[in-house]
Amino acid sequence: MRNLKFLGVSFLLAMTAATSGVAQNPIIQTKYTADPAPMVYNDTVFLYTTHDEDDAEGFKMLDWLLYTSTDMVNWTDHGAVASLKSFDWVKRDNGAWAEQVIERNGKFYMYCPIHGNGIGVLVSDSPYGPFVDPINKPLVWQKESWNDIDPTVFIDNDGQAYMYWGNPDPYYVKLNKDMISYSGEIHKVARPAHYQEGPWFYKRAGKYYLAYASTCCPEGIGYAMSDSPTGPWTFKNYIMAPTDKSRGNHPGIMDYKGKSYVFGLNYDLMHSQGIMEHHERRSVSVAEMHYRKDGTIEEVPYWTKEGVAQIGHLNPYKRVEAETMAWSKGVKSEKTNNRVAVNDINNGDYIMLKGVNFGKGAKSITINAAPLNGGTVEIRIDNINGKSLGTCKIAGEENKWSNYIAGMTNISGVHDLYLVFKGEADKQLFKLDYWQMKKR
Repeated sequence: MRNLKFLGVSFLLAMTAATSGVAQNPIIQTKYTADPAPMVYNDTVFLYTTHDEDDAEGFKMLDWLLYTSTDMVNWTDHGAVASLKSFDWVKRDNGAWAEQVIERNGKFYMYCPIHGNGIGVLVSDSPYGPFVDPINKPLVWQKESWNDIDPTVFIDNDGQAYMYWGNPDPYYVKLNKDMISYSGEIHKVARPAHYQEGPWFYKRAGKYYLAYASTCCPEGIGYAMSDSPTGPWTFKNYIMAPTDKSRGNHPGIMDYKGKSYVFGLNYDLMHSQGIMEHHERRSVSVAEMHYRKDGTIEEVPYWTKEGVAQIGHLNPYKRVEAETMAWSKGVKSEKTNNRVAVNDINNGDYIMLKGVNFGKGAKSITINAAPLNGGTVEIRIDNINGKSLGTCKIAGEENKWSNYIAGMTNISGVHDLYLVFKGEADKQLFKLDYWQMKKR
């Protein structure tokens, strides 16, 4: 039976897109996501997030997710890359809180708080995982406190790595080169003004930055600066001022392709359902951020529906995972047996990809799909009711993955692409794995 929880959000966010240009914040519409932790690697943005379950009232968080992008607007869902089950030393059915992943010497280290049980660490040979526990115990656990949450890790130019964390006070340790142990004591840091939780530690142009969720509630994003990786920290201002539009926040900051970005969270996805009472069902958004000559940061307004400008274009002549999208209505995504696919597809749902470069034109499209009740994929450009380039019929043996091919009307240049799904009302139509176009 169709998941009714997202019907309201799908409709209302779709209306937003139709009436105010293409919406792109929140950047993920198929799941509730929070605590964004971006990492740039091999010219790709790897965005790790926590995951609020669809039925969460308080914090109900079981795993950590990964999304990637090379243009800042089309994001590919890679599903869960780790979960509470990754840690044998703790038996919990909740508490997968804000993580961060960092690369060192070809290894990828994920620092994961498990609320009430300290901070664990996982390692992988790939940013896509699988991540495994190399120490089978917490990396940090001040057992007298439940405040060992929200780790952030940075490797300085001299090779020394630091991990900050904590609510309501920040702490830090110096990590060893193996990144899975530390030397010396745990240091409690004098709390910068408005500090609450969710620190993000980094360095830029010789200055050290500690961004964080500001005093609750509502939480904005404040930041402090220092000439030393261990402080003292001087509060400078808000990156995003507290607003009644949002209860919580958690920053993730990066530079990418000559621009600076701040990620954070809000409750806009849930509120668009018409749910105004408070539940922990959050959504990640992004904004471009600018530095002044002295290194201070210009304040960013509350997350705009339009999001950020696209960098580059999407190539439709290479395999595109179906779970790659800039915007969507109705659909969900799910990882099963290492295959991430789009499901929960009903009549009238759609996926939008921004800035697709058709070049001199496409001859056909191949869609890998598994029929359920069957239906069609309409290939349209520029808006949901825009010019039709073709229709691909998806029918056949239930749950059998096959390639379906449809011819396409010639179109050239750069356009937004809409995959619009049609079929019998109130029935799930099919599942999608990937698609690819063929040049003329």
